[in-house]
Amino acid sequence: MGIFSLFKRNKRLKSPVDLGVLGCDIHSHLVPNIDDGSKSLDDSINMISKLSAFGYKKIITTPHIMGDAYRNTPETILGGLEPVKKALQENNTPVEMGAAAEYYVDFDFERKLDKEKLLTFGNNYLLFEVSYLNPPDNLYHVIFKMQTLGYKPVLAHPERYNFWHQEFDKYQSFIDKGVLLQMNINSLTGYYSLGTKKIAEQMIDKNMISFLGTDCHHVGHLKLMEDVVYEPYLLKLIESDTLLNKTL
Repeated sequence: MGIFSLFKRNKRLKSPVDLGVLGCDIHSHLVPNIDDGSKSLDDSINMISKLSAFGYKKIITTPHIMGDAYRNTPETILGGLEPVKKALQENNTPVEMGAAAEYYVDFDFERKLDKEKLLTFGNNYLLFEVSYLNPPDNLYHVIFKMQTLGYKPVLAHPERYNFWHQEFDKYQSFIDKGVLLQMNINSLTGYYSLGTKKIAEQMIDKNMISFLGTDCHHVGHLKLMEDVVYEPYLLKLIESDTLLNKTL
């Protein structure tokens, strides 16, 4: 065993973090065949059962809504959720299921804000994401517009946007503007990149995270979660009492 592997093992927790204390997961892709997440009803039930085994009691799944790629609507999402809920009931899986959406801030998002009632969770929280290549020029304008319409914007996985890694004060600027930040649990494994893991840990140190989500797309993400429950920073985040998952 190499020195690095030994050092990494020594940093791990001796006992796994109990994810049941979170109560609710607020970011996943578990409605089958409508985005890049679950590929079948059986796939969805398998993943939800595994999330239940981790201790989650409620799941608010959030399929993508993207103008170019995944043209979902509240109707396609809520309609697609019904067979999942029915199958869970038939299988006696003890998980409460709901749905919102992960909105992509693209050319069509402002029109949706103006014309449609968007899918939210909890206290009118609206989950949104931006391009991984560069932030939209109108981002602050769109955030303000969400707020004037009564939505509470929640930025999905901010630790994954590499263009802000060298501008850490950007994260605080979002918080100062009333944006809540949602971290992906597997960011703490280094799965997305070691840079992402480092930023995630810095954000936890600064008490910046309001929601923790699995962003579960497939069983591979659940396999990673078997490892992440031994991460000290996961324990630090849960014990920080900044997370709002349990209020949902």
